[in-house]
Amino acid sequence: MVSRITTFAFDGIEARPVDVQVQLLGGNPHFSIVGLPDKTVAESRERVRAAFSSMGLALPPKRIIVNLAPADLPKEGSHYDLAIALALLVSIDAIPADALQGMAAIGELSLDSQLQPTYGALPAAIAAEAMDLSLICPEPSGAEAAWAGGSVLAIKSLMAFINHTAGRAVIGPPPAGAMKKSPPLPDLKDVKGQEGAKRALEIAAAGGHNLVFCGPPGSGKSMLATRMPGVLPELAPEELLEVSQIQSIAGMLERGELSRRRPYRAPHHSASMAALVGGGARARPGEVSLAHHGVLFLDELPEFNNQVLEALRQPLESGEAVISRANRHVKYPARFQLIAAMNPCRCGGGPSEANCRKKPRCLQDYQGRLSGPFLDRIDLFCDVPPVTVADLALPPPAEGSREVAARVLAAREVQARRFAGLEHDARPLNVDLTASQLEEICQPDPAGATLLKQAATQFSLSARAYHRVLKLARTIADLDGADQIARRHLAEALTYRWRDPVMSPALSPA
Repeated sequence: MVSRITTFAFDGIEARPVDVQVQLLGGNPHFSIVGLPDKTVAESRERVRAAFSSMGLALPPKRIIVNLAPADLPKEGSHYDLAIALALLVSIDAIPADALQGMAAIGELSLDSQLQPTYGALPAAIAAEAMDLSLICPEPSGAEAAWAGGSVLAIKSLMAFINHTAGRAVIGPPPAGAMKKSPPLPDLKDVKGQEGAKRALEIAAAGGHNLVFCGPPGSGKSMLATRMPGVLPELAPEELLEVSQIQSIAGMLERGELSRRRPYRAPHHSASMAALVGGGARARPGEVSLAHHGVLFLDELPEFNNQVLEALRQPLESGEAVISRANRHVKYPARFQLIAAMNPCRCGGGPSEANCRKKPRCLQDYQGRLSGPFLDRIDLFCDVPPVTVADLALPPPAEGSREVAARVLAAREVQARRFAGLEHDARPLNVDLTASQLEEICQPDPAGATLLKQAATQFSLSARAYHRVLKLARTIADLDGADQIARRHLAEALTYRWRDPVMSPALSPA
């Protein structure tokens, strides 16, 4: 007789069903697992054997075959332990044959038959609910799995499940985890001066645009970037679900607590490509995916490895990170907002600063580390001048993150209403407008069209840059409460385009 139970293999954040089949055959005692398992799955033999021994159960002196179907789907991770152990318990008549009907299971076994918390409990629970199955999972992962709204059985050990099936100790459904209480966010009131940079930050937040701050050390670039989460609205329910599934796969949902706050990730400039984009020996989401629907902040932008920055080009354009393997491709959502900060040159100043001893070559070499195709995907470049002593002596500004967040929310609501009448698969933000949608809702007035045509010729704008200027102007118009893009909106959008680090032609907005 073949004993069966469903478990899941994770393909990105998608949980794909795996049929665990256990059969006892005659012949020399042997325990084998087939179905393309990796080393961690193959080691389940010893964990299951030790867990049974700790409960006083001995594996039968037979040939034990465990098949993980479909056999051509790679199996990775230790979460197959529980499903293998449960199917084996049925095979040796330790639990009734019908105990696993309508069930799925994930979980890692310890040597004393206790269950360890496992990653991916939330995506697995969502997949089980879609298949009309109840999910058996470790007790520490129960609060996370309960968010899916389906039937969940969170158990401490194999013996606890045996007692549950025998009616000796019935296990109730676990409560869902709480919403995380996050500490207060830094406020824009702490930033004195830098009104131009604050304006750029507000525009970027309103439309989801990518932004680079450029200025000497101590001018407040990182300080401004850390205040971006405070002006962004909370995650929508569907966004919260996507973000939480990524965090579940990454093992970041402690005690099953979710947060409506948008992710903010700030990796060090020594981060590898696998750390930033995802991958590794066992594919895991990188920083771009952990920042999904949130902010990825790259400080000291030119100090990042050039290949790492070039690897960001595809996620910035498509909104997903694709990790290629010899036998499969893994996709993770990666629709993030890039905020970066950089010094004008390696000395920290610029060609006009007294402390730069190699001007202008120093600035050209330093900023030349950023490729043209990468810079073409940035919507706003904002110069951040040094803060003067007079600025520091001023009282705190009257307007802080709360006031800016209100305008950002109002602009995003305008975009959401506009997207309601359009076919789209992305966030309802201007940065996600397609070329056909631009033709429909981003038509400037005649004066603005003339200015844009002049700028496209004078600055040799690529098609991507041309469209990004239109999207940025649409966001500025939304903040201004205007139905049509005017010349002033396009003029402001054009001032944020990248210029040659030493000399650039001026464009008069008048």
